Amino acid sequence: MDRFWLALGACNALVAVAAGAFGAHGLRARVSEDLLVVFETGARYQMYHALGLLALGLFVRGGAPGLATAAGWAMFGGIVVFSGSLYVLALSGIRGFGAVTPIGGVALLVGWGLFAAAAITSR
Repeated sequence: MDRFWLALGACNALVAVAAGAFGAHGLRARVSEDLLVVFETGARYQMYHALGLLALGLFVRGGAPGLATAAGWAMFGGIVVFSGSLYVLALSGIRGFGAVTPIGGVALLVGWGLFAAAAITSR
């Protein structure tokens, strides 16, 4: 399972870098400044949590799979919902997508909390 989290973290980091570049170079002339900031926030948080998934993969390698696996899924779900909703909001201009962003934020918090619990309870 450690390779899975490492690969998932690396893939999310790749997408975050691509999204950041797209936002900086491809969107600047196409969307309003406030929507560009929204898009950049999605890319930034995706990168933060990609690094979290990489750390989780290294942690699981040490032999603490239970809570760590739940942490990884919560973190990945949070990336999809939080960053994904911000990307869609920025690209579509439909503000309603912002309503689901906090759900992703809660999933990210749960992921970090589970990661902390896994670290505390591991041997």
